Amino acid sequence: MARVPYVDASDVPDEYEDLLESSLQGKPLHVYQSIGNNPEVLAGLRSFLSSLWTDSGLSDRERELVILATARATTNRYEWHQHVNIARGVGIDDAVIAAIGADDRDPLDDDETALVEYAVAVVRGEVNAVVHDEVAARYDDETIVGIAAAASGYEALGGVIDAFDLELESGTEFHGWDPR
Repeated sequence: MARVPYVDASDVPDEYEDLLESSLQGKPLHVYQSIGNNPEVLAGLRSFLSSLWTDSGLSDRERELVILATARATTNRYEWHQHVNIARGVGIDDAVIAAIGADDRDPLDDDETALVEYAVAVVRGEVNAVVHDEVAARYDDETIVGIAAAASGYEALGGVIDAFDLELESGTEFHGWDPR
């Protein structure tokens, strides 16, 4: 059982009700329902996450590779599970998802490998000149900021998920690190 309750729309002021739902799935998610115990923080977090999606300079595929790599590096099952479905929706096949789950870069091209390696290095606090130079050879400074912010932002969200010991939504089972 989660360490904080999952709030319902009736538990939050009207202007925050929509924030409890996934904009992609159109249904409440435990991550938002738990953070909804503090509606103002939920609003700020949703705004921040939205900015990571739209302003990072990454394509949808690149963004999801960063998020999956972050979820795997932090072993966050909830975040991984949610983003497997999103990754599939942006055209990432299960073989690539499984490879990230296994920390295998073989199915990735050189640009994607540099991207994923940089995201993992950010999360682990291991960005060095070599890792930075690899990503800088492929992305401009603005996008590198977006990559680091996305990896760090989803690492932070994973920390909240872990602190609250969130369960997957009812009727779902963990895809596993290899969703095939």
